[in-house]
Amino acid sequence: MTQSDFDDGNEDDVPEWADRVMADVAREVRRRRKEMKWTAQKLADRCEEIGYPIPRNVIANMESGRRAVLPLVEVMVLAKALYTHPLRLIYPVGYVEEVQQLPLTYPVDTAKAMRWFAGLNENYQADHRMLHHHIAHASALERALFAVQGEERQRWAAERAIDDTARAKALRTQADFAERAARAKDELCQVRSAIAADGEPLPDLPDTLADVDPAEGYERDTD
Repeated sequence: MTQSDFDDGNEDDVPEWADRVMADVAREVRRRRKEMKWTAQKLADRCEEIGYPIPRNVIANMESGRRAVLPLVEVMVLAKALYTHPLRLIYPVGYVEEVQQLPLTYPVDTAKAMRWFAGLNENYQADHRMLHHHIAHASALERALFAVQGEERQRWAAERAIDDTARAKALRTQADFAERAARAKDELCQVRSAIAADGEPLPDLPDTLADVDPAEGYERDTD
């Protein structure tokens, strides 16, 4: 299945393209709802539980194509309610072979369009240096927190061990976590140094990782 054909270069294609995007989302909402054996009312109830009510009649009108608009916030809430991702509603990979990525363009593979929308093309990190930094920071932060928390748990276990064997085991594991924590903190420090060098704001650190930043701060790139 593909989206409808279009007249390349025809300005009339613009509203038709918008209608096709909304139709794909509506079709995927309905397919997903049916897959879960939910009524439209059940989906409306889930949206209300999330905190953004979308009435049953609005969902029914959307699915039937009688609704002229589909706000982005509703796509986000519907995706959460249906236990999927907004991108899967906009770009239903596996259910629609091709989509028209933008008006006045030829259809492309749905997965390719999804990667474009999400900024996951081959050059997405090179094109967005700050995004690259903050993805790296989030990953390094996660590893550092895991190691530090693991070290603390094993310290607690060693202090409360019921015998020497259990204590020795906890201490060995604690030492392993301590080594991992040191490496993770060093990696996090390097990432933060790169962010500071580019003059970008540094993300906040939890108190347990306050020692990652040097006391004198980071040198900034003044070029």
